[in-house]
Amino acid sequence: MSRLKSERAWIMVRVLVGGLIGLAIAMGVARFAFTPILPAMQEATGLRADGAGLLASLNYLGYFVGALGAGLVPHGGVRTAVYRLSLLVSVGTTAAMGLDLGDAGQAMPAWLVLRFLSGVSSAGIFILGIAIVLDTLARQGGERFAGWLYTGVGLGIASSGLFVALFGGRLGWAGDWLALGAICVVLGLLPGLWVRDPAPQPQSAAAGTAGDAGAARRGGLSAPLLLLTLAYFLEGGGYIVSATFLVSILKTDPGTAAIGEAAWMVVGIGAMGAGVFWAAVARRSNSWWSLILAHLTQTVAILLPMTGSSTASVFSALLFGGTFVGIVSQAFALGRQLSAGASARVVGALTAAYGLGQIIGPLPAGLVVTRTGSFNAALLGAAGAVVLGALLLAIGMVIAGRQASAGPAFASPKAS
Repeated sequence: MSRLKSERAWIMVRVLVGGLIGLAIAMGVARFAFTPILPAMQEATGLRADGAGLLASLNYLGYFVGALGAGLVPHGGVRTAVYRLSLLVSVGTTAAMGLDLGDAGQAMPAWLVLRFLSGVSSAGIFILGIAIVLDTLARQGGERFAGWLYTGVGLGIASSGLFVALFGGRLGWAGDWLALGAICVVLGLLPGLWVRDPAPQPQSAAAGTAGDAGAARRGGLSAPLLLLTLAYFLEGGGYIVSATFLVSILKTDPGTAAIGEAAWMVVGIGAMGAGVFWAAVARRSNSWWSLILAHLTQTVAILLPMTGSSTASVFSALLFGGTFVGIVSQAFALGRQLSAGASARVVGALTAAYGLGQIIGPLPAGLVVTRTGSFNAALLGAAGAVVLGALLLAIGMVIAGRQASAGPAFASPKAS
């Protein structure tokens, strides 16, 4: 019996660590290392804010496309193979961003392709990796450890931010991309070897699918679920402005220029425990309140850099990191509850809404910055989108409460 427990423990540790590193590569490096490297890219190549916004939007478009495609990947060996392929593409496109392709005008076509493919592969690692890890933990009786998987996102962001802060001046922006790609080649061996899809269980899978379908027929698209989806769309469009331009915002203000790269590292530190923290908030209140408070906190985080204060900007980075991962995890948790178990359908819809918001957000922000020479209008617009999301969540909570008072079938979701 003790040997069996040891084997199960090793399986859980291996897949959890592998999945965590995979998320660090996909999100912290391939996706978000662009943020601390961007100012040096702009200075060296002449890349303007509107061009940076376009690159960001192409990356998020790739993520949206990859998310839709990941939902079609069957379980078993195929899912493992696609996950590994996503790792290879992610590492390759990260390193390729550092190739000498000329100035921004010459390099833009290649950069657009690379950032799009990086987004596709990030979605593959994020969605398939999480699914494989959660399935494995469930079969080994380790569901309680699932929340720690999301620390990989914050760890990757903090690590890439620290790397750029320490070595960016020596290596240059191209060297940053090449070095990060090389590091990910080594680290990527662990998720490539350890994250494997467990053998499929046809009867359980069929039962789960039938349950999802039955729940979908029973619940339909309720008003609270629709409001959650709209709020999640607004969050995608609002948070991504800071996620794309935060370091550039701080570097352009003399009062905060010295903390630009360091602030992004602080974002990662805040993100490490965000999922666990906001889940605890939800257990003390409910998932609605957890999301509303996270949105309002993030609004403050988005606006604080406008003060020009270094202290306020560091606090902003901590709050921002401490909210965006928590909002993702809590939105999925609440969506599954509101759908009466139709998790696959709801996670897909929420991912699509969030992805569309991310695609749309950086484009107008980049255009406004290019025309006005200031990030203030872009930050105000982003904060407005997040506040509107919080308002929609409040309305959804009220409607869900009225449905709960009408009968047990509409019970208000509490965090599990």
